[in-house]
Order: sequence, then C-alpha cells, then structure tokens
Amino acid sequence: MSSRATRIAALCFALTTVALAATACGKGSGTGQIQVGLIVKTDTNPYFVKMEQGAQKAASAAGVKLVTAAGKFDGDNASQVTAIENMVDEGVKGIMITASDTKAIVPAIQKARAKGVVVYALDTPTEPESAVDGLFATNNFTAGQLIGKYAKAVEGAKPVKIAMIDLEPGASVGVLRHNGFLNGYGAAQTTQDMSDEVSASDVVCTQPAEGDQAKSQTAMETCLQKDPDINLVYTINEPSALGAYTALKTAGKQNDALIVSIDGGCTGVQGVRDGKIAATAQQYPLKMAQMGVQAIVDYAKNSKKTSGYTDTGVNLITATPQAGLSSQDVQYGLANCWG
Repeated sequence: MSSRATRIAALCFALTTVALAATACGKGSGTGQIQVGLIVKTDTNPYFVKMEQGAQKAASAAGVKLVTAAGKFDGDNASQVTAIENMVDEGVKGIMITASDTKAIVPAIQKARAKGVVVYALDTPTEPESAVDGLFATNNFTAGQLIGKYAKAVEGAKPVKIAMIDLEPGASVGVLRHNGFLNGYGAAQTTQDMSDEVSASDVVCTQPAEGDQAKSQTAMETCLQKDPDINLVYTINEPSALGAYTALKTAGKQNDALIVSIDGGCTGVQGVRDGKIAATAQQYPLKMAQMGVQAIVDYAKNSKKTSGYTDTGVNLITATPQAGLSSQDVQYGLANCWG
C-alpha cells in the first residue's frame, strides 16, 4: 500500500472511531449539555406560546437546552405520551408538562420518573397531583372566585341568567374555574373538589367549547337560542369571551350581558379596555415556565428537588373596579400580560 493510501486509511479509521464514540454517548447527550423538556397542550394557543417563550428565556440564561413538544389539539393525550417517551430517550433531565388529559397522562409520567427524570406540571394539576414531582400554577379555583365575586359586585341583587362557556367535560382546569366562579358569585356553595361539578338555578346554559373562539361563538349562539335573556356570561378563557361577545353582538345583545373571563393575555386585556370583557383574572404562564426550568436545573446540577405546589399568583383586571374588591387596572394588565 502506498504511503498516500496508508494515510487515507488511517484518516478513515480515525473518523469512524470518533463517530462510534459520539454514538456511544447516547441520544441527545453528545455535548454534555443539560436538556430540559417542555410539553404543552397545543402550540397554537397564545397562552402556551408565551409559556414556551418563558421556558426558552430561562433555559438560555441557565445554559441548558430546551426541547419542546405539543399536542395536535387541546385534549390530545396520545401525542403528549409520545413526547414524554421521546424526551426520556433523548436524555432530558426533567420534563415540564401542561397535561391535556390529567388522568390518562399519569402512567407515562410514572415511567419517566422511574427512569430518574423529574417531572413538573405547569398550569394544570394532574390527577392525582402527587403523580408529578411538583406543580407551578395559578390557583384556578381562586381565579374563578375572583371573577365570580366581581360579577356579583356588579350585578348585586339583580336577577341573572347565567351562561357558562366551559372547557371540556372533566378537564381539571375547567372544573376548578367553573366551580370557583359559582362559589365567588354565591350561586352555589362549591369546593375545589374536581369531581364536584355543580350547577345552580341561575345557570340557564352550560356549553363546552374547548377554549376555542369559533366554538365559543357557536356555543353562545346555542345558549341564546335556549334563553335570549341571558345577562351574565362566564367564559373559561378570553378567546371564549371574544367568541361569546361576537355572538351577542350579532344578536344585538352585546350591551345586555356582562362577560367575565380568565387568563389575562394581552388580547384579552385589550378586550377589557375595549369594553368587550368586563373583567378577567390574570395568570402568569411565563413565570410558571421559568420556575419549572430553574427547578429542573437545580435538580440536574445539585440533586435539589423542588416539591409540592407553588402558587404563581393571579390578579383581577378591570377598567371598572368595584368597592371592596381588590383589582388592577388595564394599564397594569397590559404591562404584565402573561409575564
């Protein structure tokens, strides 16, 4: 063999050795960089877009890699299960998840934790809550209470006919907000027990709309067909509120009904400013994600595990405050929307 051929052969052998060594390091760990996973319900909802932005900001600041995934639609448990399995295979140290199905996702979470991956729920508690290592979230029952109390303060002793535009049956976030609203309004003595899906005599229509604006418009149209005299509308989130407003406006009833909502996104707060939504309870998904990333980094670097529930806060946002009820104005809401 010529000296030139010998050199080429040696080079090929060296490159092959390097490639094999890289493969032996395992999936996703070639650089030794800590990997953090985030799985949200969908990647189209602005709420979860903001959550991912918060996670990315925190990951960049900590010098770790963020791996993301999302369901194809709200309620898509299968995609979230696959995402957990893929992230575990990739070697993530921890996973943050907003579960679409809070019960069905539990076996996949248990398998991940059994392999040493720490798992934190963001925004949405799993059932049971102890299925994860910790939870960073708004108290959704409290958020519902705030807008319920606000609606009661505005309506006073006036007879009301309530329409409730909900999430989907059994979804923990939806149940907590629904029950919290009724509790705050005083229409029923409800609790945070997620199995306690109660109704009240003042509620004339309840429709699930999955937090979707178009579906919520259709749901509100259905409610108006059931009872055209609806004068108070609870909505699970602000896309639902804006959908309900469109239905009311089309029917010429936008000035006849008070709409209250939850989330506090920038578009939603603008809806408060524009008079389409009377009040909303603002929560902070960016903060949830940042705290989740930091908890995983602490675990990866120091074996320090954050556990239990961390309340990330909620504020009532309105342009028309009510006496005896703490609230923030629209300017505050816009400055802090989902921050």
